[in-house]
Amino acid sequence: MNWETVLAPIKNTDQFQNLWQKVENEYASGECFPPKEQIFRAFELTPFENIKVVIIGQDPYHNDFQANGLCFSVSENVKAPPSLKNIFTELNNDLGIERTKTELNDWAEQGVLLLNATLSVRAHSPNSHKDLGWEKFTDFVIKEISENRENIVFVLWGAFAQKKEELIDSSKHFILKSAHPSPFSVYRGFYGSKPFSKINEYLESKNLKPISW
Repeated sequence: MNWETVLAPIKNTDQFQNLWQKVENEYASGECFPPKEQIFRAFELTPFENIKVVIIGQDPYHNDFQANGLCFSVSENVKAPPSLKNIFTELNNDLGIERTKTELNDWAEQGVLLLNATLSVRAHSPNSHKDLGWEKFTDFVIKEISENRENIVFVLWGAFAQKKEELIDSSKHFILKSAHPSPFSVYRGFYGSKPFSKINEYLESKNLKPISW
């Protein structure tokens, strides 16, 4: 299976056509992020058959030059936002890796689907596109991955992402949950959760190549 086959049933619905028309209107009437050509970048960099890990975010970064179509990732010329800094701190504490590259495309290319629940946002207005209908689309994506693949690690950071657990078959996938890496919750269970080593241990236990973080 590939993304074209997987997404065809939902892309052909009136609901998706209405969603896309609203997105087009938003981009035509004001500044939105990520750049329009990067809205589906997570799917372009991580083919359906290559997925090993799914990390679920809420919506894209809303400040200039940040969002690039991958959740938690920012372009190289942009300072790491607090959540990404905290992810890198935990990566260092967990595996001793000092990562400075803020663009996470290398993770995506290794099979880490970096999926925001909402794929677009109005500039400087967080969560402004949450009611356009994106979640029907991304919930469909999560469910399709759960149903048609096996031994995937689903990473649910924070209460929002953890609501997606009901879409995932835990009998054939590994669900990794903790607090969100934002400054508001990082000390409530994100630090010390060791997600990166746990992901790789699970992948290796299934004879899959671990992620080079």
